[in-house]
Amino acid sequence: MSTITLNQINTLPRAEAAALLSGLYEHSDWIAEQALDARPFASAAALKHAMVKVLEKAGRAPQLALVRAHPELAGKAMVSKSLTAESTNEQTKAGLTNCTPEEFAHIQQLNASYNAKFGFPFILAVRGPRGSGLNKQQIISTFERRLHNHPDYELAECLRNIHRIVEIRLNDKLGYEPALGHEVWDWHEWLAQFSDVGAMNKHAPHTAREELTVTYLTDAHLKCARTIELGMKACGFDEVHIDAVGNVVGVYKASSAHAKTLMTGSHYDTVRNGGKYDGRLGIFVPMACVRELARAGKRLPFNLEVVAFAEEEGQRYKATFLGSGALVGDFKHEWLDQKDADGITMRQAMKHAGLNINDIPKLTRNAAEYLGFVEVHIEQGPVLNELDIPLGVVTSINGSVRFVGEVVGMASHAGTTPMDRRRDAATSVSELALYVEKRAAQQPNLVGTIGMLTVPNGSINVVPGRCQFSLDLRATTNELRDSLMHDVLAELKAICERRGLHYTLEETMRASAAPSDTKLQAAWENAVQSLGVPVFHLPSGAGHDAMKLHEVMPQAMLFVRGQNAGISHNPLESTTSDDMQLCVDAFMHLLHNL
Repeated sequence: MSTITLNQINTLPRAEAAALLSGLYEHSDWIAEQALDARPFASAAALKHAMVKVLEKAGRAPQLALVRAHPELAGKAMVSKSLTAESTNEQTKAGLTNCTPEEFAHIQQLNASYNAKFGFPFILAVRGPRGSGLNKQQIISTFERRLHNHPDYELAECLRNIHRIVEIRLNDKLGYEPALGHEVWDWHEWLAQFSDVGAMNKHAPHTAREELTVTYLTDAHLKCARTIELGMKACGFDEVHIDAVGNVVGVYKASSAHAKTLMTGSHYDTVRNGGKYDGRLGIFVPMACVRELARAGKRLPFNLEVVAFAEEEGQRYKATFLGSGALVGDFKHEWLDQKDADGITMRQAMKHAGLNINDIPKLTRNAAEYLGFVEVHIEQGPVLNELDIPLGVVTSINGSVRFVGEVVGMASHAGTTPMDRRRDAATSVSELALYVEKRAAQQPNLVGTIGMLTVPNGSINVVPGRCQFSLDLRATTNELRDSLMHDVLAELKAICERRGLHYTLEETMRASAAPSDTKLQAAWENAVQSLGVPVFHLPSGAGHDAMKLHEVMPQAMLFVRGQNAGISHNPLESTTSDDMQLCVDAFMHLLHNL
């Protein structure tokens, strides 16, 4: 295929430029043609976004027509060899033209079920998040999962996959490869080979082996640390070491002595059965930048300190932010006596890992020596994915408060206790959950969750006498968080008084909101703008290591779009090598312009 250039697209007469973009959208060249109204494009990413906007503004009928213009996967058009050249290439690379009779029959049944439910064909970017192709099992698993979606959501998911197909096709036309994005994507695969669960289930079914769980100071965790340490050394960092809490620290020195330091990084531990990118993206993106700087023999006017934080998720022990907390002087000695589910204390785990507990106080950084902290992170939410925007500038990290509690009523016979005589603990917590949902929805950027609801020793024929629950409340400011908390706790008290119950409640965590530093946020905005993609602002509802560093120095974050509705803390967590490339480019721009 002869390649085209962005300059040709920007400067040729409209009809000629449109002809160059023919075939991007299946039997729907009008989308690319209308996008030319936005010329000139500062980048390929800008052209991609212009096409997204054209289809968004077109409305539902043209969107449905576009989806229906696509062939079924391994469908009649493939059998009759009437696919477009682009679709033939994609389905062949995915192995769909070489199915076994059983695979082909299963896909045909899935096609029939999908069309019956939605009225349009299943669309999947079969070349996948790296562009190198999904295998047949990944395709079939995605097909089966998406059959359960709501029709409106599924239409939107088809359109997002179409835009991903177009992105890859445009890359092909331009002869473009997101080379650094591919490498960073591969590094995530490289680190995901280490898992607490995987190590224990080597003979388990394929799906079980793929579960990713890396908790603080397990064998898998220690292997991750060593792998990151070796990776930093290979990238050209001047100093690399593992510190007293297990953080992997790499420093790329400045062009002059006595320069200040910019800190960046994120965590490499995971939740149980988590995703590959949460935290780790914020380690590998700056590592890629350092490698490129080192290869070019370039130095920055400041030291760049990249920290792969050992713990953020609070999965093995109750304490959280152990890695970043130690750097701001917030490591509590009593945490060392906490025990995990197997009765192993943190002190024992640290000793087993070869860490020197006595050195932990020495990890506290002098904030006066730092320019601040910046962090890259996968969004962990649906906003960027729904808008089809690759990057988002974070305005603030939400403040949060968490509780665990128990409501106590009276266990009684489910058949003989009249409805107006019951002291049901579970329905009281359910009532509170509905109130939390309603109250949090009254204002933007508030969220409230009762994520755990347990009836100890519950029975099918017993009115619940006890109900244990968790409560998680978050908001963009401490004031909004505290107002939500006040109302929710007042409602809990009122529910229990009205129902003749009593309750206990323990606050387990409180974190202040962390608004982004004006200067560092502007640096991220300029970096995103330089790529030709929209500068979109959003708050972070999740907690991040940046929250801890915010206690002593300025901070600002950049989000990267997630796939699969932006889901995180889940094996379906995903992002593309194209978006990773944009993230690396944005980070490099920030480094050169801070």
